[in-house]
Amino acid sequence: MAGDWLAARRTEVAADRILDAAGELFAGKEAATVGMHEIASAAGCSRATLYRYFENREALYTAYVHRESYRLYREMTEQIMAVTDPRERLIEGMLACLRNVRQSPALASWFATTQRPIGAEMAEQSEVIKALTEAFVISLAPDEPEVVAHRARWLVRLMTSLLVFPGRDEADEREMLTEFVVPVLVPAADQATQ
Repeated sequence: MAGDWLAARRTEVAADRILDAAGELFAGKEAATVGMHEIASAAGCSRATLYRYFENREALYTAYVHRESYRLYREMTEQIMAVTDPRERLIEGMLACLRNVRQSPALASWFATTQRPIGAEMAEQSEVIKALTEAFVISLAPDEPEVVAHRARWLVRLMTSLLVFPGRDEADEREMLTEFVVPVLVPAADQATQ
């Protein structure tokens, strides 16, 4: 029995259309204030259809954050591909991520301070963000899995902190990262060889 061989693709396209509509709403107002009814209307579907793809707002938010996290990670790795020095790679990678989130009105709304900044909550709970951050930490210098996991968790917290409470400008943030983050995240042995 062949079945409907396009079913999975149609489901993916429909889910992406819903997430795209959600992104447009997030760009216009803080993510924490966007409801499922608004998303269904923006996507041009009923709430029943919306709930067929995403069982609740948390599931939709998670899917949106994961999709955008993969996109941001690809963009960041492309932007720092030529940077081989682990210290510079760390700084440039963090600044690229901060810049990319801030330049996206849909993503910046996740860190708005007039409502609960749900981006920090999502970043802390997301297995995708955890895995991508660990991959980045390993690219700086491989280490024991528990050390990598610990450093990645701390890095996620630093990034969300800078998104909620940014430095004066990119130069200020670069200076803070150089002074306070590089010594912790880039192992001392790697710093000594630089």
